Amino acid sequence: MDISPLLIASLLVALLVIFIVIRAIRIVPQARARNVERLGRYSRTLQPGLNFVIPFIDRVYTAIDLREQVVSFQPQPVITEDNLVVEIDTVLYFQVTDPRAAAYEIANYLQAVEQLTVTTLRNVVGSMDLESTLTSRDTINSQLRGVLDEATGKWGIRVNRVEIKAIDPPKTIKDAMEKQMRAERDKRAAILGAEGQRQSQILTAEGDKQAAVLRAEGNRTARILKAEGEAKAIDEVFQAVHRNDPDPKLLAYQYLQTLPQLAQGPGNTFFVIPSEVTAALSSVSRAFTDALPKSPATRDTSHDDKISARAADDAAQAAEAAAEAVAAAAETQSPALTERHTGVGTPH
Repeated sequence: MDISPLLIASLLVALLVIFIVIRAIRIVPQARARNVERLGRYSRTLQPGLNFVIPFIDRVYTAIDLREQVVSFQPQPVITEDNLVVEIDTVLYFQVTDPRAAAYEIANYLQAVEQLTVTTLRNVVGSMDLESTLTSRDTINSQLRGVLDEATGKWGIRVNRVEIKAIDPPKTIKDAMEKQMRAERDKRAAILGAEGQRQSQILTAEGDKQAAVLRAEGNRTARILKAEGEAKAIDEVFQAVHRNDPDPKLLAYQYLQTLPQLAQGPGNTFFVIPSEVTAALSSVSRAFTDALPKSPATRDTSHDDKISARAADDAAQAAEAAAEAVAAAAETQSPALTERHTGVGTPH
């Protein structure tokens, strides 16, 4: 079967039409833009979506990304004001706002932004010393962003942010900085330790002071209460004595009961006996040998004969114990010392 030339021509025309239609249709993705040149001259910028161009007349260039881009530059050596070389690594955030200017105002905007960042960074850091460079990252970032945004505006680029990723000083400077930081930490630790010890001593002293005050107050209160109790007891005894109106014989009897206690105790080698002891013994003996009269304190009360006899026996035993105590004390002392201190040999 022979194919006619007309059929072949029709097929060729159909293929040519399909090819032309394909070349005339351009689909641009979202957040992209493509510049179009017509006969070598800028014509327009294709927007995202379906676009039509004239085949063989319009030339469509590569798509330009309109999203914010992040570029990390290699560490660059920078000399500070105090002549120290530091390595600074920067990160740049920028966005293309004008595709036509980015394509026609600068040949390679990425390389231009990188070189501009390096030169601006050297100018900014060159006016600072090392300590200011390490502690003023925000200042450096703001200065870099201001200079880059102003310079790249005509290129259709907006610099959103510039960040310093790392600042590496020389190794000798790092060692010196570590020693300085170690010394600062030791100093702060010593200061904190001294402050804690001082605070502890202050609190201890305050506690001792309060304890001493409380002990003194307690002792004072105890002594006051003891003195009040003794005073009350003495007052009660005094009132009882005066209320009962004792006679001299009763007082002599109480005196004789106290004398044996003077001879008690392992360390008593001698004691002084007043000269009134002999007279007291004689009075007591006479008092209990004869019939005991009633004292004024007991005139209003009735006692039977058994109680009187028992009292007489107790008084006699007390007088006998007192006489034995006086004799024992007299035996342990020399006659002269006994005569001088007791007063027995000297009549009064």
